[in-house]
Amino acid sequence: MASLLMTSSANAADTLRIGLIGLDSSHAVAFTKTINAKEPIPELKNAKVVAAFPGGSPDLPTSADRIEGFTKQVSEMGVEIVPSIDALLKKVDAVIMNSVDGRVHLQQAKPALEAGIPIFVDKPITASLDETKQLIALSKKTGTPFFSSSTLRFCQEVIDLKKEDVVGCVAYSPCKLDPTHPDLFWYGIHGVETLFTVMGPGCQSVQRTQADGVEIVTGVWEDGRVGTFRGIRDGAAGYGVLVFGKKDIELTKIRAGYDLLVVEIVKFFRTKEAPVSPEQTLEIVAFMTAADMSRDADGKTISMDSLLSEKK
Repeated sequence: MASLLMTSSANAADTLRIGLIGLDSSHAVAFTKTINAKEPIPELKNAKVVAAFPGGSPDLPTSADRIEGFTKQVSEMGVEIVPSIDALLKKVDAVIMNSVDGRVHLQQAKPALEAGIPIFVDKPITASLDETKQLIALSKKTGTPFFSSSTLRFCQEVIDLKKEDVVGCVAYSPCKLDPTHPDLFWYGIHGVETLFTVMGPGCQSVQRTQADGVEIVTGVWEDGRVGTFRGIRDGAAGYGVLVFGKKDIELTKIRAGYDLLVVEIVKFFRTKEAPVSPEQTLEIVAFMTAADMSRDADGKTISMDSLLSEKK
């Protein structure tokens, strides 16, 4: 009996206990199903979502109208629903933040970072460039790692793309709007993330063109390459990327899925090594911010350096 108890305790100690902040996104349900599956994929063994804080934003219908249903679904998967983030942090080793409202991300991430608990922040990382800088600064100050990403970065079609010898690309995605968030932050982030996954960091300037049903944001990289995001608001919608290489041109349609992102999240929790650097995340947010600035300035070219070099 003593041997059995020791084995049980050891197994419990080896389990990576994950907590959720925000049950107003379908991602919370999808991620929990994947991690807590009866027969999880090998990379997710000994990981379990054990507790969740629902959160929610009453002034955002996409949050308020869905939180009750998603909370019920997560609870039915054996996850304990707790009344506060502080209560959650006492029960977990790592945190996934799925709150659909980027405006609350900095506030919700702060207790986890200050407690030294690694956190994945679902897209958008925040709802402003300034708050993104604050979150990154807090991560550095506390020494607690985080990362943020759209699931598009970790779709198999994107992973399989040849990213060497790329001279430019056009990434596209739906670009729905919500009045609570800056333009591209709400949904265009998916295509912007794809653009930076292919092009890498180093965007120098941004210019935006608008027309009915479409947003075109063009970046010029420091090495002279050009990358474009096409935000779709009318007509056929989908995710994809057209990559221009030195020897070939490749058009790839992307099927959004969560499993590979979840694997990266759990791997990050175990290694504390983020697959997406804070610097690249900051550059993506600066790109989206520059796009709005260009829009407001009738298509004027905006320097990225002017945004990234500001005091953080």
